[in-house]
This record gives sequence, C-alpha cells and structure tokens, in this order.
Amino acid sequence: MEFSIVGDEEVELLLKDLIEQYGYDFTDYSRASLKRRINRFFILGKFPSFAELRYTLRHKADFLKEFIEQITVNVTEMFRDPSFYRTLREEVLPKLGTYPLIRIWHAGCSTGEEVYSMAILLQEINLYHKSLLYATDINPAVLEKAIKGIFPLSQMKKYSGNYQLSGGKREFSQYYSANYDFAKFDDSLRQKMIFSTHNLVSDRSFNEFQLILCRNVLIYFDKELQSKVFRLFDESLEHLGYLALGTKETLRFSPIASRFKKLDNPEKIWRKIL
Repeated sequence: MEFSIVGDEEVELLLKDLIEQYGYDFTDYSRASLKRRINRFFILGKFPSFAELRYTLRHKADFLKEFIEQITVNVTEMFRDPSFYRTLREEVLPKLGTYPLIRIWHAGCSTGEEVYSMAILLQEINLYHKSLLYATDINPAVLEKAIKGIFPLSQMKKYSGNYQLSGGKREFSQYYSANYDFAKFDDSLRQKMIFSTHNLVSDRSFNEFQLILCRNVLIYFDKELQSKVFRLFDESLEHLGYLALGTKETLRFSPIASRFKKLDNPEKIWRKIL
C-alpha cells in the first residue's frame, strides 16, 4: 500500500482542528519541523488517507494524547552539556542560595531528565531543602514519565559521564536503584518537584521565579512565537533572576534583550538587570 504525504494545506487544517477542539495552539511553530513529524506519524500509523487521520483526531479524544506526544520534541538527557551544569553549580546557584526560597521553572521539561539533574545538583550544594522545582510541558504523556523518575538503564553510563564532567561530587549510582532494564531515581529527589501541563504559546505566567530554564525548545518556534515566549519569561522572572537557554538559542534581537545581561562565559545564561 502506498501512502500519500500530508501537504501544507492539510497541516493547516490539523492545526486549526487542534485549536478549535482541544485548545492546543501550534500555529506559530516551525512549519518544517511540524510537517516532518506529522508525516512520520501519518506513515507509521498506516492511515489510508489524510481524511482518516483528521477524522480520528477530531472524534477520538484518547487519540490526541498519542498525536501530541509524537509531534512535540522530547529529546533530552541528564546533565546535558556538562559545562552548563558546572556554571549553574559554581556561579548561578550559589548566588541564589541567599534567597529564603528558590523557585526554579523548567519550561518544556519533557520526560524530566534535566529536572532530576537540577535536584541532584541542589542536594549536593545543600540548597534543595529550600527550593521548589516547577516542571511543565504541553505534553501530558511525557509528564507522566517525568513524575515516575524511571529512565533506561542503558543511558546511565552516559549520564554518569555527564554528571562527573559537570562537577558531580558522588558516585552517580547512589541516586538511583537498578531494576531490570530501568533505573529508578530516589523518591527524595521528587519531594520539591511540582509537575503540571503548561502551554508556552497560550498560557500565562503562574509564579515569580529566580531561575527559568527552557533549553532546546525555542529552536522549534518561529521568531514571532519566540518573542511571545521571551516576554512570558520576562514577566515570570524576578529582578536579578536568571534565564537559561539551549546552545543554539539566544536572547539577542529579542524584545527583552536590553533587560538582560549575558554571563561572561560561553553558556547561554542571562541575568535580568532591569
């Protein structure tokens, strides 16, 4: 059986359906990335036609969860870019340690690897007891995985290497227990985590934070949507708070650029000065 390819007009129809029926707004996401992922989903699902895909999406609400999981980007790992976490450990978090309560937002947290990395880091510098980690994502399926704190055991060697390069102080294996092919992270790491769905496109600010991390999410947004999200982060960040982005993302040329100063190192971390 040959499968047709979902075209530009059909992608627009799906995006309109998602807004009108479910409230998910992907209209300002990068079209090339969305089209690629929709077509992958279409082919793997072996839909005989676009009309069948659209009908299933419109009339079977439980199908939405699987669709959203496939078209959103969920690539992450623990202590990703170790030099970034070393900067958090040595420069950023010690300054935040003077606060009575440290509120940290992981926006677009995916399956939670970076949230658990932060919890480990905070424990090691004795700040976890006065921290709150808010972890949000548009995709409820990945949040369910994040809450469990269970990751493939096959990834632990890589994660352990990242951890050591980031300045880790202990044996990484102390933080999880191995069970068959999976590693379950200690429940103590979840005590200060709050997981919730949040749509960066349509939802508003919900707290005031000292540190916001949104790494490798904005590269999938167009410029207009990036600007909208940056304004949301500006509204959500305390004066002298920090904003951390991915290696290919920047505040330069954004509407809030003048309100922030980049740290004097290669990492993509800015401090709010105005």
